Amino acid sequence: MSARIDLKDLKRRMDGALDALHKDFGSLRTGRASASLLDAIDVEAYGSPTPINQVGTVSVPEPRMISVQVWDKALVTAVDKAIRNSPLGVNPVVEGTLLRIPIPPLNEERRAELAKAASSYAEQARVAIRNIRRDGMDTVKQMEKDGEISEDDEKSQSDQVQSLTDEYVGKVDTALKTKQDEIMQV
Repeated sequence: MSARIDLKDLKRRMDGALDALHKDFGSLRTGRASASLLDAIDVEAYGSPTPINQVGTVSVPEPRMISVQVWDKALVTAVDKAIRNSPLGVNPVVEGTLLRIPIPPLNEERRAELAKAASSYAEQARVAIRNIRRDGMDTVKQMEKDGEISEDDEKSQSDQVQSLTDEYVGKVDTALKTKQDEIMQV
């Protein structure tokens, strides 16, 4: 029996790249409020950067409003500053330990910027998937070179790695199209 490339491992790694893309997409503002918009923002808390959801409760009380109930009164200004300095382009309203963040409707220029950012995230995911493909192809070539598999097996397994890569690049393209449609929706 000849050796086989571990396609499950390659698939798992490509799934990781796709998950990272979806997480990046979640941080892009689309005109309606989502708690995940604040996921990428870190607050300087107790001397170290801390995700907002670890210093307060993030909720979406209305379609165009996010609220953050900060647990420690001393961190309210740090949370406010972190949100204002983020690339989201929003201005929180502070009411004691509660921050209300109105999500303004997007203008056409901002929609185009967000669509461009989504394309950039998708390209990063494609590069990650191609790097995983390269690792798989290198493994297959090394197995053939070491005499573990025949040339025919090398060709067959290389084709499997390539088809897996094509499948995942297609998933990235689909996710990008969906996100861009969502961003451009008025």
